[in-house]
Amino acid sequence: MIKPTPNPPVTDPASPYESPESRKLNEAAERALDHYLNPPPNIMGTRQEPEPMYLANPVYDTESLLANASESLGSASAMLNNFAAVLEPMHRKTAIGIAQLVMLGEVAVNQALDNVEPK
Repeated sequence: MIKPTPNPPVTDPASPYESPESRKLNEAAERALDHYLNPPPNIMGTRQEPEPMYLANPVYDTESLLANASESLGSASAMLNNFAAVLEPMHRKTAIGIAQLVMLGEVAVNQALDNVEPK
């Protein structure tokens, strides 16, 4: 029996390399999958060092660190109270409550500072 059309060529119907556009799309998909599913080996299993910008310098003594924390908390409390003054009454209570929590933290740091023996 003779067929009116020849057999089609044997190709993979899901081949990503049929055209240059499909090749680029496949490469982009592979990069995205590798990024999310295969992280670089230096991230997995190694301890990442924290950003040094946000670390307390280990050469400072406890008294200096507590004094700095006390000043920071005092400044945050003052900023919150100033900010609360310009808010609507409904939101003002929230800001004042946060300011009071910061103030309690400042009191605790000041108490710890009083307990530190100067060197």
